[in-house]
Amino acid sequence: MNSQAPPLAIVVKCWPRLSETFVAQELAALERRGHCFQIWSLRHPANQKRHPLHDQVTAAIHYLPEYLHQEVARVLRGWRACRRLSGYAAAWQIFKSDLRRDLTRNRVRRFGQACVMAAELPQSVNAVYAHFLHTPASVARYAAIMRGIPWSYSAHAKDIWTAPDWELHEKLDADRHGASFGVTCTAIGARHLRSLCRSDDRIDLVYHGLDLSRFPAPPDRQPRNASAVLKLLSVGRLVEKKGYDRLIAALSLLPENVAWQLTHIGGGALKDALQQQAIASQVADRIDWLGEREQPDVVQAMRDADVFILPSRIAADGDRDGLPNVLMEAASQKLPIIATSVSAIPEFLQHDVHALLADDSAEALAAAMVELAQQPSKRVAMAEAAYQRLVDDFGMDAGIKVLDRRLRALCGGSGV
Repeated sequence: MNSQAPPLAIVVKCWPRLSETFVAQELAALERRGHCFQIWSLRHPANQKRHPLHDQVTAAIHYLPEYLHQEVARVLRGWRACRRLSGYAAAWQIFKSDLRRDLTRNRVRRFGQACVMAAELPQSVNAVYAHFLHTPASVARYAAIMRGIPWSYSAHAKDIWTAPDWELHEKLDADRHGASFGVTCTAIGARHLRSLCRSDDRIDLVYHGLDLSRFPAPPDRQPRNASAVLKLLSVGRLVEKKGYDRLIAALSLLPENVAWQLTHIGGGALKDALQQQAIASQVADRIDWLGEREQPDVVQAMRDADVFILPSRIAADGDRDGLPNVLMEAASQKLPIIATSVSAIPEFLQHDVHALLADDSAEALAAAMVELAQQPSKRVAMAEAAYQRLVDDFGMDAGIKVLDRRLRALCGGSGV
């Protein structure tokens, strides 16, 4: 654990979280550049699984009360201490304004968590940085205002597209105790946030990229016989925006002359419903649901597969992917990709060059799978092109340099 008094506090939804390797990758890279920080997590992990990447991060971890009633004494202690802070009155007024427009327990919980955080932060902390612009940024904002220090954020996907505009406007407005700067990981997200912000130079486009040093060299993929069983792989949470209901429907449309087997890695609330759909569609016997897995297992599954498929789409509430890191991970192993043209996916993959980008329909997904099943040479060529695209344009270092500079300025030059 890093014992140096940290100038920076980083707020995350949950630490560690298997589905957010991009957060762990960034924090490990910042530590290698000399940054010293603490991690403040809004939730405890649901299980004990962790990626090797999480073990590279040496920062101290602090867990805020996940539910206020679970640590009443700690919350009251924090609230009493915060009332003596010079910024408490301003934070209280902003919270009351937020609560009038969002009268939910979640809003109250975030203010209570912020009181605990503001009270317990070491005096050395002079800046706060939040991953995700919705609830983590709310806690970061309230706590920073109470302590009279600047805050910033990294925005990703759901937090951009499902948060109400009034909340985004105010979090981006420097005159209303908004963020000093923000970064976001897609061009489409950056354009949307800049449309809500009066100063474009306070929002940077920072692709997560991929730290290729964490991955083995890709296997030597040779075209396989078109009649061989097509080993499909998908990695993603079982939630609406990942489109797995469409994928199951597509699999049921595949002709008898296409032999296939699908492996899925990931957990999620729709698991039971999707498994029942697979049974009803008479494809359940060819789908292996592996649940959550640590990254070495995911990488090995990618090396063993023939095609990676991710049928992302826009959910009913507006939630959508940004640029899923798992697509870059698949490209790192020269695994041919089928995806959809949703959100920022086309920023990385060009249709028919790096991948097949299908429409959001079962018929389109099925047609893409048939095409790659019947054209093994095309699979290899597209995978080679996607790998080169990753190496040339989506490495991690460029984005980390931007964030490094921003965070050092945020901490007043004391970012190490």
